Amino acid sequence: MKQDAKAARTRNQADRLRPVAGRHNQRLKELRIAFRRGELTAQGECAIEGVKLLEEALRSGQHLDSVFFSESARPLAEKLLPQIGARTQTLVLPNALFNSIVPSDAPQGVAALVKLAAYSSVQLLDRSSNGPFVVATGLQDPGNLGTILRSAEAFGAAGIFLTEGTVSPYNSKVLRGSAGSIFRLPFLQISCAELIPLLRARGVRLLATSSHQGTPLPQISWALPLAIFIGNEGAGLSRELTRQMDETLAIPQASQVESLNAGVAASIVLYEAARNRKDSSQFPVLSSQLGRRKVSLRTEN
Repeated sequence: MKQDAKAARTRNQADRLRPVAGRHNQRLKELRIAFRRGELTAQGECAIEGVKLLEEALRSGQHLDSVFFSESARPLAEKLLPQIGARTQTLVLPNALFNSIVPSDAPQGVAALVKLAAYSSVQLLDRSSNGPFVVATGLQDPGNLGTILRSAEAFGAAGIFLTEGTVSPYNSKVLRGSAGSIFRLPFLQISCAELIPLLRARGVRLLATSSHQGTPLPQISWALPLAIFIGNEGAGLSRELTRQMDETLAIPQASQVESLNAGVAASIVLYEAARNRKDSSQFPVLSSQLGRRKVSLRTEN
């Protein structure tokens, strides 16, 4: 009886896997364009690739419209199908076709179109008591943005605003670097000209990370509401934007190190913010000081 039931489940799963041999399938076209452009489809879906991201999307309760497997990944498909909703299309592609669409140099045989939750500025700003906001402005390296998204979730940020000049959050390298945090951390693409008045109206203090000298990190007040601005990897924040900040900070570090990369710098700042909040008992205490010398924080690759 158990063997019969297992055989029936296997047949049902096999029936769900629909072969697609050609390039003209509409969903396949949308997947290709979403990967190529690093933006949402016309239906508001982003393209993801790899076992880890798919599992994180499922664990986070994301809506999957279509999942694509390569022919060689059929065993993986059979393993994942019980976790994928019955209404989700599951398509199997020839290996060469699948590999020609996904951006990875070493494809794992699974990709998907996922519809992420969309947030308004009001919805994000209503979270100002949950933790600091992160504002990425002119941040161009996808690896840095992915790291910041991951650290922002890990250290209790309220959300992240992505302003002009910042790489798309739907870029495949950003998605991979976020390790699934993109599915759970509220974010919004918005211009600085629109965002700053909204933050001011809510009484949010604006804290800059800059290539110039500033208040040493241990001396910063982390009282909420707070927005932490992370600037361009090479140039930092523009002068115009810096003039609108309430305070700038510097991370104490060894004198022979000129600066830290944007992802690392933001992670340190977010950790320090979390450590100093009233609920910081969940975070470990720093075992040693980073140093007494006040060295500028420049966000570089």
